Amino acid sequence: MKKLILILCLLSYTLGFSQTTEKEDKEAIKSVMEIQEKAWSNNDLEGFMQGYWKSDSLKFFGSSGLTKGWQQTLDNYKKGYPTKEHSGTLNFTIKDISKIEEGSYWVMGEYFLKRSVGDANGVFMIIFKKIDGEWKIVADMSC
Repeated sequence: MKKLILILCLLSYTLGFSQTTEKEDKEAIKSVMEIQEKAWSNNDLEGFMQGYWKSDSLKFFGSSGLTKGWQQTLDNYKKGYPTKEHSGTLNFTIKDISKIEEGSYWVMGEYFLKRSVGDANGVFMIIFKKIDGEWKIVADMSC
């Protein structure tokens, strides 16, 4: 009986340290988005895309319709934002981060592109999922 109690205590102790709090999750997600802002603002679209799940199952829905896959999403960004003048400076305003279930959150907000070819602003809803210990965007709807 003592062995069983010891095993249960060790297991709960170990599990307690492997889980994160909602606050920690939200801070980690915000950090991913801050890195994306910086990469985009440096016209580093590959760096920006590091926040996305590198999978053919990634989904992006925007004004041109549904795009499937990480590479196709990157290719679309490169086509639409070929130079620093087109990508400009990106700023996000996060309006809400809500837990969907363990290991996934949605983020709603606004984006603002300040650029010499004309500013562009819009709204987004993205879904983050924790994959292999990292927060990645698995779905993005921006318009």
